[in-house]
Amino acid sequence: MSTHWSERHEGGGRFALWLICTIGLRLGRGCARALLYPITLYFFFRRAAERGASRDFLRRACGRPVGTFAVLRHIHCYAATILDRAFLLSGSLRRFDIRVHGLEQLEMQMAHARGVLLLGAHIGSFEVLRVLAVARPGICMRVVMDRQQTPAMTELLHALNPAVAASVIDAGQDGVSIAMAIHDAATQGALIGLLADRARPREATHDAQFFGSPAPFPVAPYLIASMLQLPSVLCFGLYRGGNRYDLYFETFAECIQIPRREREALLGEWTQRYAARLEHYTRLDPYNWFNFYDFWHRSTDARAVVGEPAASRSIA
Repeated sequence: MSTHWSERHEGGGRFALWLICTIGLRLGRGCARALLYPITLYFFFRRAAERGASRDFLRRACGRPVGTFAVLRHIHCYAATILDRAFLLSGSLRRFDIRVHGLEQLEMQMAHARGVLLLGAHIGSFEVLRVLAVARPGICMRVVMDRQQTPAMTELLHALNPAVAASVIDAGQDGVSIAMAIHDAATQGALIGLLADRARPREATHDAQFFGSPAPFPVAPYLIASMLQLPSVLCFGLYRGGNRYDLYFETFAECIQIPRREREALLGEWTQRYAARLEHYTRLDPYNWFNFYDFWHRSTDARAVVGEPAASRSIA
């Protein structure tokens, strides 16, 4: 298995992704979902590393060894959310039953007319957050993501909704450019989405206990929140099967203060707090966990010492 998640190649290809999304959008979601079963089998047999990572994670989450059916269910759940992204980005929200929990906590932070950091993760679907754009058309939303990690999927989904493509802050840029883009979005009072469970190569991390073992988490979200003085709200959209999603909001911190002299200790505390809440929401439905790599890997060449990433330094 690769030592870092970014080294794993994107599954499928442009034509395969285009085909299933086209079938779904033209013939209906039901027709496209029928194709998820052979797709699940294909990835189960062709992607041994991801299959092993799934089995290891489910063993941790369930507290016992799991069989082949559990791994197949895990891959199928992931495939289902990928397909649904096409519908969510094309504006077909009416197809889905999306139940929102804790919206008042997000609105409380938005009431101060300043930007809000939305801390998500690779669980469920972050795209269900688009339901807010329908309910509150005035909301400005920016999402930090790496366009080049899954280029085929990114190109297809952004072709479905160019407006969403324009709102992306590309995490593949240099640190200064990312920092300036986040700063600009914050001054506009935007909701700024960050997936805070994975660190990019050479990005600063801090270990936190997660499902019984220490795992590295990026520290940049907390440094950015501290330097920009922005509130942070957790945001997780769990897939519940069929057309159902649960969208959860939870205030993570109204204000994060990280003085330089206490940086390492405070980063450890904030990282552990995030890891604990992520574990809580992941346990609600472990099949929504979509980090198909060795999340607890201890390879030193894929790690960085705790410090101040370039993105946060440039904001000062």
